[in-house]
Amino acid sequence: QVQLVESGGGLVQPGGSLRLSCAASGSIFSINAMGWYRQAPGKERELVAVITRGGSTNYADSVKGRFTISRDNAKSTVYLQMNVLKPEDTAVYYCNAKGYGFEYWGQGTQVTVSS
Repeated sequence: QVQLVESGGGLVQPGGSLRLSCAASGSIFSINAMGWYRQAPGKERELVAVITRGGSTNYADSVKGRFTISRDNAKSTVYLQMNVLKPEDTAVYYCNAKGYGFEYWGQGTQVTVSS
């Protein structure tokens, strides 16, 4: 079992920044990759960014150059630094952890970009 707890969402003006955190606990040794997904109202959940055990990263085209995923292994925490936020980034952001034969989700944190 893996537990994921997200934090850091909120309301920000266009052009602003936010940093999301996802703290993992439990059987973290079994995790191969962690990532962030988001779901806007009326839309499907989509991948935002992912970081593998080896440190490789991948981003959605819509966030490349603006968002950065990173991790602190000592704290078992993954971060998503979001810069130059746009109204279209408004969504519930979910932390995700994957391993062989399993997948876990956090409870989600709301990010709203509005003036």
